[in-house]
Amino acid sequence: MDDDSDVSGLRATLRANPAGHWLSTPAPQVAEQLAQTDADFVVVDTEHAPTDLESVEAAVRAVDAANATGEDGAADTAAVVRVAWNDHVRIKRVLDTGAAGVMAPQVNTVDEAEAFVAAARYPPEGHRGVAGTRASRYGRDLDDYYERANDRVATIAQVETAEAVDNAGEISAVDGLDALLVGPADLSAALGVFGEYEHEQFVAAVEAVLDASTVPVGTLATSLDEVDYWAALGFDYQIVGVDAGYLRTGAAAALERYEQVGEE
Repeated sequence: MDDDSDVSGLRATLRANPAGHWLSTPAPQVAEQLAQTDADFVVVDTEHAPTDLESVEAAVRAVDAANATGEDGAADTAAVVRVAWNDHVRIKRVLDTGAAGVMAPQVNTVDEAEAFVAAARYPPEGHRGVAGTRASRYGRDLDDYYERANDRVATIAQVETAEAVDNAGEISAVDGLDALLVGPADLSAALGVFGEYEHEQFVAAVEAVLDASTVPVGTLATSLDEVDYWAALGFDYQIVGVDAGYLRTGAAAALERYEQVGEE
């Protein structure tokens, strides 16, 4: 892992127990509202959400617009994009939108982790292509962006299989990788205990990742109880909820309250 003094932006934030939201609805208005909660980051999903590249850019722009700007010029809430696959073309395109970080699913081996990091880094550390896109204010700040991007743009590899659990220590040690994220649904499914997050096999896998990793390890909560549970297991950071879940639970709670009032 890079020395702390060498990183900034989201790469540094990930080492400070941050919390974020998950955006499954490809609407900039939703992204902006999530960012207005002062979360450390918002993850824009493109793997299991109907989110095309234009929608990604709109969501990233909305997160940026919601931010108050700190003294160092860094945004308070960072936009992370979860690509649909660990593919260098997908990675470079979402980073060109100005995203502060990228998350890749199903990173199972050291070779896959190295390819992931290389796709997100400019030469000589990687092979990300250089262009005057939104990330560099359409070329106006290209020199400055090129100089700072490798220190600021975060890479998060998802652990979702038994193979990834076995390789977690070596994956985490890949130079330039900033964090791991355990995908609880996919990992539990891969282990044959889907959704059974208290099952000994799932808990053992999580503990193995936490023990082996040399970078922060996070996960996704879909309820307040899960926030508590994941914290107790020892995760370093969390995505504390999903936009669709917030909408579903809020709507259900309002209807339930109305029904209770009507019965009084």
